[in-house]
Amino acid sequence: MAEPRTRPTKASVKDFVDGIEHPRRRADSRAVLAMMRRITGKRATMWGESIVGFGRFEHTYADGHTLDWFLTGFSPRKQSLTLYIMPGFSRYAALMKRLGKHRTGKSCLYINRLDDVDLDVLEELVAASVEHLREVAEERKRSGAKKATGKKATGKTAAKRRR
Repeated sequence: MAEPRTRPTKASVKDFVDGIEHPRRRADSRAVLAMMRRITGKRATMWGESIVGFGRFEHTYADGHTLDWFLTGFSPRKQSLTLYIMPGFSRYAALMKRLGKHRTGKSCLYINRLDDVDLDVLEELVAASVEHLREVAEERKRSGAKKATGKKATGKTAAKRRR
């Protein structure tokens, strides 16, 4: 199996965030950085060149392969601020309705700027997703088994996830 391309690095999170060109995106990134640090109680780590992640979680797919990943994180992309809500959004429908202007992918929350969303709801969403992953990890420890946390990866999707 191929190693994932996005892995933790020793790069400075502070230097990365300070180097964000757009002032609004830089300010929003600093706010999200502080929020995620407060929620997770973990130091931020650069994952690859442009993702800031917090904590670690072993994600196990239905087909049994695992991937070391972060509990939550963000990336200040050019088009939007991307927050990574690793369990996805299906269990958080009520929060998503109250969040404000946003788009989603499977585990990505896209926000143009923090002013577009209710920050209390965003914090609640991030905290709920982190708590869920911690509960899954604790259940694994208690049961001694690795339970699947995602759908079976197949075809191009499987190759993409393994990178």
